[in-house]
Amino acid sequence: MQKARTTERKRNRGFEETHQSLIETAVRLLSEKGVEALSVSALAREAGINRTTVYYHFPSREAMIAAVKEWSSGELAKGMDTGTSRFDRMAAINQFVLANPELIKLWIDDFIAPGDIRDRYPRWDDLVSGMAKSLSEASRGEEVDAEVYSVMLLASAIIGPRIMHNSVTPDADPAEVNARFMAEYRRQLRRDGIIE
Repeated sequence: MQKARTTERKRNRGFEETHQSLIETAVRLLSEKGVEALSVSALAREAGINRTTVYYHFPSREAMIAAVKEWSSGELAKGMDTGTSRFDRMAAINQFVLANPELIKLWIDDFIAPGDIRDRYPRWDDLVSGMAKSLSEASRGEEVDAEVYSVMLLASAIIGPRIMHNSVTPDADPAEVNARFMAEYRRQLRRDGIIE
């Protein structure tokens, strides 16, 4: 009985490690070549394993893309982690957006898709309530819609750096683009009385 449990734990750990490795390889493939290039065969080739193993982890291309979306959502959710500073959260989103343009295209599709955002991003209400608290303390009697304000900040963080890097300053280093956005976020939040 003990041996069976030990074997099961090793197999599960191996499965999880392989699964995570396949997701990371799929992310890299998608980032380098676009979503059209992502297939079970391409992932198997890139990972150096057979297609059967990939199918064991992802029964279809759609399941593989869903896993990549879930991974990217987890990375972007770090920008909603109220346990870190607002600027660290914003910087994390900006850096991820600039480093993963193809993933952001997938994430934007999810972001604007019909349905409750809480199903895709469970920390949404925490983000909005934290923003509501900050805005109410700083509003100077003016009513502010915390939900709309949160959407505006998130949309700006997700789309803004890509527009800046792709179209406005295509030769700029991503770190420079991120620094410029962070400086402007600070100015805006200071103006709105959210920070000093």
